[in-house]
This record gives sequence, structure tokens and C-alpha cells, in this order.
Amino acid sequence: MKHDVPRSLSRWVRRVGPDQAFLGLAELMSTTLPDGTGAFAVDADRNVVWWSQGAEDLLGFAADEILGSHCLKANRCPQCMSGCGVGEHGRVEDVRLVMVGAHGAEVVVRKSGVAFYEADGTFAGTVEVLVPDGATERPKPPPPRPTWTESAVHFHGLVTVDTGMRQAFEVLRNVAETDATVLVRGESGTGKELMARALHAESHRSGGPFRAVNCAALTPALLESELFGHVKGAFTGAVKERKGLFEQAHGGTLFLDEVAELPLDLQSKLLRVLQERVVVPVGGSRVVQVDLRVVGATHRALREEVKAGRFREDLLYRLRVVPIYLPPLRDRRGDVDLLLWHFIDQHNQRGPRRVRAVEPAAMRRLLDHDWPGNVRELMNVVQYAFAVGRGPGLGLLDLPPEFREMPGATTTPAPVPGLDEASRIAEALRQSHGHIGDAAALLGMSRPTFWRKRKKHGI
Repeated sequence: MKHDVPRSLSRWVRRVGPDQAFLGLAELMSTTLPDGTGAFAVDADRNVVWWSQGAEDLLGFAADEILGSHCLKANRCPQCMSGCGVGEHGRVEDVRLVMVGAHGAEVVVRKSGVAFYEADGTFAGTVEVLVPDGATERPKPPPPRPTWTESAVHFHGLVTVDTGMRQAFEVLRNVAETDATVLVRGESGTGKELMARALHAESHRSGGPFRAVNCAALTPALLESELFGHVKGAFTGAVKERKGLFEQAHGGTLFLDEVAELPLDLQSKLLRVLQERVVVPVGGSRVVQVDLRVVGATHRALREEVKAGRFREDLLYRLRVVPIYLPPLRDRRGDVDLLLWHFIDQHNQRGPRRVRAVEPAAMRRLLDHDWPGNVRELMNVVQYAFAVGRGPGLGLLDLPPEFREMPGATTTPAPVPGLDEASRIAEALRQSHGHIGDAAALLGMSRPTFWRKRKKHGI
């Protein structure tokens, strides 16, 4: 293939190096072509000089066993043995071929390719792309999924197979039939507000309003006004009367998140609401009757807060008529896999990326993580993976940087004192059990860069 090359492009290619330019373009191409696409390049003797990860996945041959070999070793294609036509015609487009993969199975593809020539017209090689043919009957293995997905409990947006969570759901269903005040305790990100919303949805108040406020997010003065409302002129800026959340939630449910952060003076006012079901707006004298259920939530042990003098004991007993505890994600390891696929499915429906499998190394890191941010953190990790990654497989490179560190390391890449580049590459391969993509991720390299350095050191 011959084109007039702009001088600016020639200068740039000389500066970055032809191999770097090609590998960079190839890496970009591998993330934008249809799922399952493979690509490779051959030299003038039709020996393979580049073999993409997609080609490995499509035909089952690893790059190590194909590079330097004649292309027919990988293709094993009857049509190709009689000549594929790329060298003769300069290019082929969307030619249907039946190839034989590493395990003897037929692989039907659509091949496109372009040839390159020396200045004197001598054939110099080709770059070819293989796209799986939609007409192929080759069975596709099902994506790895939790084997117990069918036994999972789905409850108003909460998903689990954990016994502790199931028990919490059962308690919530029972208490929903009453007007008892509920206190949900759990770490940040465990789903406390979802539980409050589930309680509201299960109760006879489901047709009424649901209101929520984070007691730690507002100053005491603003929080009092938010909860109880105010009359016109109660303070600077109060230009008109405003109903508070207790009134707004009349006939429904009010969720008080981080209720342990309430100042003591507001605790006494909340106690009166729970006892007498009345509120007095800030700056007013009118008593307003309210009918609602209050659901509190906290990540603190309220008994310890009472002992420390930061929380009223009488309010504690009024709030925790029915206590519900949500265990952290690190104590319900079975839910990590389940929730991971739950969030993946949600993103798959939105597109454009469709994840069908999670690479073993990535899954190991996810299962070994302590999840200090619980379910919310896992949800954010999946969102990150869909934002930065491409293709049907979710791998280490798709995870946030902290997941790509070597075990016991504090930074990425993780240098080992006294080890040169070759030794670090060998160590990364050892820790990733020979998986090229995972080893590259451990060292903070792209796959092409890792493969080139590995070849340089003869590893």
C-alpha cells in the first residue's frame, strides 16, 4: 500500500519510532473494533510479526507460539493455503473464511487486510483484521456468573445471598405492618437509605411522601429549620413561612440519616415529636400535629454515644424500638460477586460497552478487597471500569489504581529494591501466573509495551 506521506507525519514517526506508532495505533484499534475481533501483521515472508490479544482470544493461539511462524500455522485455513489475495491485490475486504482454532474447532470470520510494498514494488507484508462472522455456529461459552444467582433475594433495590441481610429483610417486612420507629445501623455505603425506602414501600404509608435528611450535613440552625420549618421573620432571610420535613412527611416516612450527629438541644425536640407527634416551627408558637413514621440511621453505636454524654438515653429508646443491623460488605463475601454482576448488568443495559466476563486476576483483587466504602464503593468501581475500559472482558486495567498494586505494595508500579527491569518483568509474570495483561498492569505498562520489553530481555 503506497500513499503520499505528509512531511509532518514522517517527522513525527521518526521521532516516536515506527514500532511505537504502530503498537499505539494497534492498541487503540483493539479497543474500538467489534467485540471478539482479532488482528495480526506479517512480513514479506508471511511470518507473523504481531499478534493481538483479540487474535489470541479468537483462535486460541498465544502470541508466544505464533510470533515468527508462518501465518498458515495460526490460520490453518483451506482458502488461505491457495492464496488469500492480499499481496496480489493490495487489499481484501470482508472475505468470509473458515479457520481452525487451536483446539480443532472451526472459527468462521470475515477477513479484511491491506498490503504494504517497498519503494521498488516488492511485497513487504500485510496487516489483517479478523471479525467473527455472525453466521458461525461455533458455540460461545456462557459468561462466568455467580452459580447461585437464582437463589439471590431482590428487595426494593437491595440484592443479597447473605443470611444476615435476609434476616434484616424479614424483620423489615414484619415491622412495616406497624408504625414502630426503626433504627438502621450500618457502615457508610451499606444501604441504610435503601432500607428506609423499602420500609416505606412495604408499609401502609407507601402512598404518602418519603423525605430524607442527613443530620451531619447541616449546621444546627439550618437543621432545626429544615426539620421543624419556620415562620416569616424567624431569622434573617426568613422572608416567608416554610414547612419543615416533619410536616412535609405527614402521612408518610421521614428518614434521619446520621441521627447520632444531632445536637443535644435538637435531640430533646425530636424526642417530643416522637412522644407527642407535634412540632412547633422555629420562631412560632403554633403547635402542628403530624402523623408519620421516623426511621433513623447511624454508623455509630448509640449506647456508646449515650455513655459519652453525646446522646440522650431516653431518645435512644424512642428511636430504636426496632433495631436493624446491616453487615458490612467485607463480612458478606458472597455478595461481592453477586453485586458486581448486578451493577455490570445495569451498565450493560445503558451501553455502549457490554461486559461478558471478568478476568480471574481482576476478580481475585475484587474478592480480596476489604471494601471500606461497602456497596457504594463497589458500585463506583464498576462505574470506573465502564468509563475507562473497553471490550467484553473486565480486567485489572479496568479497575482503579489501588486494585492494580502488587500484593503488599503501596504504589503502582511497585519497584522491588535491587531488581532490574528484566527481574521486575519476571516477578510480575510470576505473580500474575503468566498472564500477560495482568503482569503489564502490575507494572503500570500497556500490553504492547510489556510484550516489547519482555522480548527485549528474552523472557
